[in-house]
Amino acid sequence: MRDVRERLKGSIPDLITPMKKGAVDEAAFRKLVAWQIAEGSHGLVPCGTTGESPTLSHEEHMRVVQICVEEAAGRVPVIAGAGSNSTAEAIALTRHAKAVGADAVLSVTGYYNKPSQEGLYRHYASIAEAVDIPIVLYNIPGRAIVEISVDTMARLSKIANIVGVKDATANLMRPSRERAACGKNWRLLSGEDGTALGYMAHGGHGCISVTANVAPKLCSQFQEACMQGAFEAALAIQDKLVPLHDALFCEPSPGPVKYAASLLGLCSDEVRLPMMAATEGARTRVRDAMAHAGLKV
Repeated sequence: MRDVRERLKGSIPDLITPMKKGAVDEAAFRKLVAWQIAEGSHGLVPCGTTGESPTLSHEEHMRVVQICVEEAAGRVPVIAGAGSNSTAEAIALTRHAKAVGADAVLSVTGYYNKPSQEGLYRHYASIAEAVDIPIVLYNIPGRAIVEISVDTMARLSKIANIVGVKDATANLMRPSRERAACGKNWRLLSGEDGTALGYMAHGGHGCISVTANVAPKLCSQFQEACMQGAFEAALAIQDKLVPLHDALFCEPSPGPVKYAASLLGLCSDEVRLPMMAATEGARTRVRDAMAHAGLKV
């Protein structure tokens, strides 16, 4: 468990799921995974929100995780999206992730049904008891409405296979408070590209990133600089990436990031309803931001 925990660091793209004529484009996804590793990504997250997990069938979800594990082949850790607002469903997805060889799972809070803090604690404790795999909590109140409090996170950190958090709160006091409450072994992963620099300065270990889908080398270099404490170098990279961070969320994700990926020849820009492909205005903004970052399109 300690070895896996220590590998959860650096630039970890929250992978898009390529689509073609309504189906998952498995060939494009395999190429995407191989390219990400070649470009220096430190880990991979299949079937996160950026991967359109809400619109994937269970069969598609499980297949995407399996392909990612196969293509990664142990070179970088795979943190499989396995969350749900149903505890039983989350356990089933977590069991599958372990069965196909994922290194860890990413498990979101109870969106829509808005559990209490005790409900969140019992939800995660039940998953951890059912499946012996490292679990990274996903704290994203902007989408899920509910937020894991620091006190609840401290309780959960005492469960051996709950190892850290993807923090998409954009609250830069959270990592410092969580380090104090959860201990030095708690893995702190930003889930918000724009504030990742500050998060790392507060003791973070890495970022589960949307931007790394299309700028993996820059995001990897940025994280390497942060992990070495070279924050001046990291800031120079941040200045290149900030317009791209903003552009990729100028409309609901993953429309803009899939368009950016299409410009790089990685996949089509196809998304599934209710998500929409990027509008022309968003496309112009994405192209300009990619040029600012030095990405060749």
